Amino acid sequence: MLEKLTETFSGVVRRFSGNARISEKNIREAVEEIKTALLEADVNLRVVRRLVNHTIEEALGESVLKSVNPGQQFVKIIHDRIVALLGDAAAGLNLRGPDVVSVILMTGLQGSGKTTTAAKLAGRLKGEGRRVLMAAADLTRPAAADQLEILGKQLGVAVYREQNSRPEKVARQALKLAKKEQYNVLIVDTAGRMQVDADLMKEIARIKEAVGGDEILLAADAMTGQNAVEIAKSFDEVLNLTGIILSKFDSDARGGAALSIKSIIGKPIKFIGTGEKITDLEVFHPERIASRILGMGDVVSLVEKAQEVIDAEDAEKLQAKIIKATFTLEDYLVQIGQMKKMGTMKSILDMMPGMAIDESKIDDSRLAKEEAIIQSMTLSERRNHYIIGLPRRKRIANGSGTSIAEVGKLLKNFDKSRNMMKKMAKNKKMQQSFMENMAGSSMM
Repeated sequence: MLEKLTETFSGVVRRFSGNARISEKNIREAVEEIKTALLEADVNLRVVRRLVNHTIEEALGESVLKSVNPGQQFVKIIHDRIVALLGDAAAGLNLRGPDVVSVILMTGLQGSGKTTTAAKLAGRLKGEGRRVLMAAADLTRPAAADQLEILGKQLGVAVYREQNSRPEKVARQALKLAKKEQYNVLIVDTAGRMQVDADLMKEIARIKEAVGGDEILLAADAMTGQNAVEIAKSFDEVLNLTGIILSKFDSDARGGAALSIKSIIGKPIKFIGTGEKITDLEVFHPERIASRILGMGDVVSLVEKAQEVIDAEDAEKLQAKIIKATFTLEDYLVQIGQMKKMGTMKSILDMMPGMAIDESKIDDSRLAKEEAIIQSMTLSERRNHYIIGLPRRKRIANGSGTSIAEVGKLLKNFDKSRNMMKKMAKNKKMQQSFMENMAGSSMM
């Protein structure tokens, strides 16, 4: 995500972070480079001017040019300016207590991912212990209610719907049901249109009047750049939005919407859609996104993702196996499953500090292929790969739809990796060297 911006900004960070001396000329050249990158990323012109002016003003002050490490000070200014554009701090949902129904209205244009985002949010809240009911109040798009119901079944979240009704009546009846059945969150999926129009706004306004709205969220397509900002502005003027959810954020190579919305309409980005899975919805942390843009990674989010899928006790057992070199292909198969739950290889590498990613070399299908090979082995072969001779390799290749050479390559790479992990687990200097290489030139 935001690859184009990251390429430019991480280059600036590398040039400046280690410099003991910088000049006004260096600063102005770097800021001009940043300005060009932001405009190419479809960031609003007013926002770009504001960032550029504030950065130059702060960077040319004595506290930077005469500081102990002016290069790092300059990088910190850029980081803090981006954080300010994105919204300073994560903005949570304003929900009532567990004994009262909180109403969330989900709005957006057709194609913005509104209905899927409503379901993702429902799943997230359910995971936090909330009792969630979804209301299918989008009666304009054919099969919108069917889509919501299918997603609800996947999540184990109830959906209220009515045939041949009015959207505000559906929402009102859903709220009554929520109170009766002791749900404490009602998410209302409202109708979208191909473009903003008066009828759409009136319909959503009637729903808001019927059931209120503790949160009025707009699902905006991150890939549409400044267009998403203008759409958010139109919705906000009528509905007084409480926040934005940027869908398709994982596919946004530019970043114009993310860097413009908070400054232009004054409403926070609360969540981002990070993939097609029903669980791919993350809280929007401005500081973490700023670090990603600057090529500094996002270790906190990476650790949080790992904690969601890896049990602490299992991790300790795995570490002991690595030290004793008893780590097997069976253990590796478990690791592949956990990796897949954390996201794509690219999304994981995006969070690693100092990782210069060549997308052409990222191949998620490799993991799938290795998984198929290991699944084609017997339990005894997974636990002791040394017994896998040529006849067994042929059988495994046939069973996994791969070649004997690919089976051999997996076994060879596994041996090398196991030996390296064993050495690293026992050698503090090697661990430190590994972490420094991972961090690259990033000072943060």
